[in-house]
Amino acid sequence: MINFRGIGDQRGHLTVLEEGTEIPFSVQRIYYLTATIEGVSRGFHAHKMLEQVAVCVAGSCEMVLDDGLKRETILLDSSDTGVYIGNLVWREMHDFSKDCVLLVLANNLYDENDYIRSYKTFLELVKHK
Repeated sequence: MINFRGIGDQRGHLTVLEEGTEIPFSVQRIYYLTATIEGVSRGFHAHKMLEQVAVCVAGSCEMVLDDGLKRETILLDSSDTGVYIGNLVWREMHDFSKDCVLLVLANNLYDENDYIRSYKTFLELVKHK
């Protein structure tokens, strides 16, 4: 988990995410998920090399992270808290609130060849790393 610096007063709240401080890599890609359908889960993959930081800037969702040895469920429900997801970590997102905006910062551009979409293949790769 990463706690982001928040600055606020009577005018509102500002959250700071800086490369090299809160974000432990050079950001090459930013995307966000919105308008998720109730009951639909996302993710169900890992990456060979990609690193990411995910934060719910609005609403909430559950993030399941699995490194092949330990499976953990994290509730993302604050714009001041994110989660670092390293390479070779299986991820699933569940229980999106209707107002959820899940922002993801990544250290590389999209590359379909970096995806591991089979949990069985993921476990084999983790076993041999």
